[in-house]
Amino acid sequence: MSEMISEKNPAPDRSLTLPTEFDDAVVWAAWLYYADQLTQSEIAKRLGVSRATIVNYLQEARERGIVSIRISSEANGRTTLARKLTEKYGLDGVFVIPSLDDPHLVDRLGEAGARVLAEQIKPGDTIGVAWGRTVLAVADLISLPQPIENLTVVQVTGSSTGSPDFSAELCTSVMSSRIKARCVNLLAPAVLTTRELKEMLLDEPVLKKQFELIHSTDRIVFGVGDIGVKSTVRASGIASQEDIDEYVRHGAVGVIIGRFIDAAGRPLLGDLDDRMVGLALEELQQVPSRICVAGGKTKITAIHATLIGGYATHFVTDIATGEALLGK
Repeated sequence: MSEMISEKNPAPDRSLTLPTEFDDAVVWAAWLYYADQLTQSEIAKRLGVSRATIVNYLQEARERGIVSIRISSEANGRTTLARKLTEKYGLDGVFVIPSLDDPHLVDRLGEAGARVLAEQIKPGDTIGVAWGRTVLAVADLISLPQPIENLTVVQVTGSSTGSPDFSAELCTSVMSSRIKARCVNLLAPAVLTTRELKEMLLDEPVLKKQFELIHSTDRIVFGVGDIGVKSTVRASGIASQEDIDEYVRHGAVGVIIGRFIDAAGRPLLGDLDDRMVGLALEELQQVPSRICVAGGKTKITAIHATLIGGYATHFVTDIATGEALLGK
């Protein structure tokens, strides 16, 4: 956004001693505010008037055309795209970042997702954290403008024996450290060997308390995974390649919080789900604020399925992904 000042039909204000280059207090106030970037209080002190008078001067400057505000075409395009995505998928909010031809999309999405989450956090919140490279970027880049009291960050899926680079326990720990919150890691593996063992483990009092906390989350941040050969889910260690291939044969197009979904956003349930420890998809939908951070051409189908499945209330993506989604 940029501002341009022009002296169009200025109305002189004889009650003030003006600098030589200005013959109108309104123009002078507008220059100090937009060009010199003084605060309204600082301008009021310099002109010897009240802050309310400066507010009126700035409003008059816009009405008289002394100040014109122009929104850049890029910002306008991103806002229009965000509104279209909001309407198409019935979301509460969408944040779109520019698309750049670089390998840093995950970090850029993480920064945007961190900003969206930080703006939502309130004292006493419990924040659920999933796993994945994008979620880790959100956790690593989040920053609160001022401390917020009584925050809890909770891991919503079991721990993985695979790569620690983007594990659920790491994402949770990093975010809690960044925002000075209580950290609650889920004390169980992501997948157990049998359904019976899972039921026995979840009957333990400590895990019952942890799941009570998970089910009380105020907001959650999660990513979307595809099921390609280089996908995060295949590197995560939560399931064997054979297990994943079985879900793919039954129509899986994506993964969210470790759960598989088909092209219509419906949960695909199998043997793995019977042994999986963590938030279920129907439980995810009960969280009041659900921030989905995802982008990239390999994930278009998976993201579309996630959004039409109603798993997100807020969505953070890039222009190229957003435009591709509008075309589906």
